Amino acid sequence: MVLNRDQELWAVALWVEKNHGEEGTAYIAQQIQRLSNEGDEAGMATWKTVADRFDQLSCQSSTN
Repeated sequence: MVLNRDQELWAVALWVEKNHGEEGTAYIAQQIQRLSNEGDEAGMATWKTVADRFDQLSCQSSTN
């Protein structure tokens, strides 16, 4: 199975939700900070997109 970029980002957000639960936001923030320290702009952008999707998952969970 080959995933497109959007599916990959959703998969990462789901992985964070499954493995970090309520601490997922903090985990994502740590990744963004680490990549910022390394000067990795593309990596930061990727994790910021994952953060958006993670927030959407959180919103869906609270409405169900």
